[in-house]
Amino acid sequence: MSANDLPPAPAADRTAENLPGRRATAAAGPDQSAFLKACRREPVPHTPVWFMRQAGRSLPEYRKVREGVAMLDSCMRPDLVTEITLQPVRRHGVDAAIFFSDIVVPLKAVGIDLDIKPGVGPVVQDPIRTRADLDRLRPLEPDDVHYVTEAVGRLVGELGATPLIGFAGAPFTLASYLVEGGPSRNHERTKALMYGDPQLWADLMDRLADITAAFLTVQIEAGASAVQLFDSWVGALAPADYRRHVMPASAKVFQAVAGHGVPRIHFGVGTGELLGLMGEAGADVVGADWRVPLDEAARRVGPGKAIQGNLDPAVLFAPTEAVEAKTDEVLAAAAGLEGHIFNLGHGVLPTTDPDALTRLVEYVHEHGRGPAAH
Repeated sequence: MSANDLPPAPAADRTAENLPGRRATAAAGPDQSAFLKACRREPVPHTPVWFMRQAGRSLPEYRKVREGVAMLDSCMRPDLVTEITLQPVRRHGVDAAIFFSDIVVPLKAVGIDLDIKPGVGPVVQDPIRTRADLDRLRPLEPDDVHYVTEAVGRLVGELGATPLIGFAGAPFTLASYLVEGGPSRNHERTKALMYGDPQLWADLMDRLADITAAFLTVQIEAGASAVQLFDSWVGALAPADYRRHVMPASAKVFQAVAGHGVPRIHFGVGTGELLGLMGEAGADVVGADWRVPLDEAARRVGPGKAIQGNLDPAVLFAPTEAVEAKTDEVLAAAAGLEGHIFNLGHGVLPTTDPDALTRLVEYVHEHGRGPAAH
């Protein structure tokens, strides 16, 4: 069954007026939202908050619309992408929406034979490990992801003054999936290629940088207000290896979209030792996972960048009083920062109680403070 043959998504009330996160008239647009102000390190009325993986398995309404629909098919249906992206904005009142997609979507779009297997993740039929394999990574054209353009356009119309964050996987994480053939604990084949044939590795990363930049550009030109580059696996590298083998490609992505003037966010898992380099790569906002306090993360990143994060996602399984106490710690660590966007230190865990997320948004809005308060 192709994406075009799938049944329509359930009808839902998606008007901008019914989105709890909406705090201004549609005519005002998202530019003056607390989220974009924080990205620009400007004074904000309240600490903005959104969550990685806020749209997904933690929401019963998500599980309902995804029934019988494969993950990649759902990413290629503008009606489903729109509905799924809006669900957490309606429910939680977050300050930004994150475009619902998957990091392998642009790889699939350029013809890589892959699938997302439940309980496993992306699996590549024929991994890329030789120079001849590079020929399978052709440039991404806007028409390859026409469904992304349509979905972003719909979302911008529905969201009104709530910003939409564009989404892409970073070159290193994409390369890891392509070389390993799927998820990997130790990234041994990836590192073997990186160390054993550094020129082939550099060429692979450069090609992936072009594909990623093109994917982000499609989203920006369709109306996304900011973009986030996810480097899920890059925490597996030492700083020297990151600087030599990864940073040039990530920097190329950020530079390629710099002219559009939208904030660029960079996030990776287990990247405490890489935060300064990730900032150097060109992001305007650097996300920190929960392992490094935000004030220390900001020190490592250096001046001139906003910081995003970083409550441990597992904290949400504790009683409300404990969640609030840990949230207070995050807000206290962020108190002196130029710009802070509250987020989790990784994605929302699938079995998280949605009500805990809603309460957390309300708590941050009430107790967080912007730069103007300091």
